[in-house]
Amino acid sequence: MLRKLIKYSLVSAVIACTAPAVAQDIPVQKRNETIRALLPESIRERGYLVAVNSGSYPPYEIVMGPNELQGASNDFATAFGQLFGVEVRHQTVGGLAAMLAGFDAGRYDMSVGPTGDFPDRRSKIDFIDWVQEYVAFAVQKGNPRNIQSLDDVCGLTIAVMAAGSAERVLKAKAENCAASGKPLTVQSFPDQNASILAVRSKRSDAFFSGQAPLTYFVGQSPNVLDLAAANLPNGFGDIYQGGIAPKGSAMSKAMLAAFQELFDNGTYATIMKKWGLERNMLKKPGINLAPDTEHFKTK
Repeated sequence: MLRKLIKYSLVSAVIACTAPAVAQDIPVQKRNETIRALLPESIRERGYLVAVNSGSYPPYEIVMGPNELQGASNDFATAFGQLFGVEVRHQTVGGLAAMLAGFDAGRYDMSVGPTGDFPDRRSKIDFIDWVQEYVAFAVQKGNPRNIQSLDDVCGLTIAVMAAGSAERVLKAKAENCAASGKPLTVQSFPDQNASILAVRSKRSDAFFSGQAPLTYFVGQSPNVLDLAAANLPNGFGDIYQGGIAPKGSAMSKAMLAAFQELFDNGTYATIMKKWGLERNMLKKPGINLAPDTEHFKTK
């Protein structure tokens, strides 16, 4: 996928402020030898691990440079590094597909995510789930196209992040729209920033994506954008999102143990509340929590 990190000046135009919802100090974690022992030996020996992300996904991932990250996911990565006793090095790649390909090639140790947990993605990776998400639309101020649910998108132009589950749902909907004589144009972009810019510039009527990042974008531009069709299924069942590690690996077990520690000691709640993500909290983390059934409706 085409990507040059959307140029950092462009990112700053979309994310005018990266301040969290609530200013809050994150507790420093003590190195945990039990959790550290779960890490692959190669990581313990070299003293660092590579955490990959697929581009800005505020307020979770706010990419400031090719190896610099802010947001809730960065706070979790920092806590992980403290628990593991290793350095966490961030690497940004061009979209979800590139990130998954990198895991196939063994270039990355983990991704904090969150990335949508769907069974057909699990052949080579595990999802260490720590988020429950909803899908909605970011629209121009006043919702001029009157989008109240996914059923209202026929005849419109909708932006979506390429290779994600929302794109799959939207393309399935496009087939139904075409059959009804009101074609839906799906515009796929490499990341959140490019997608939201398409709505701001009126090249797209709406951006279909996770409700948490859309809430963040709308909050940054309340005079330009609105949130539409919030807290509705919109083609999805229950949505779990999480970090990623190679399937059945020691890294999966280490990540789960680290998240459990952060849940137990209150750091998870502190980070989620800091970034306004209270509605997306889980009661406990888990590996591959989404059931092995169809996660979204195609009609």
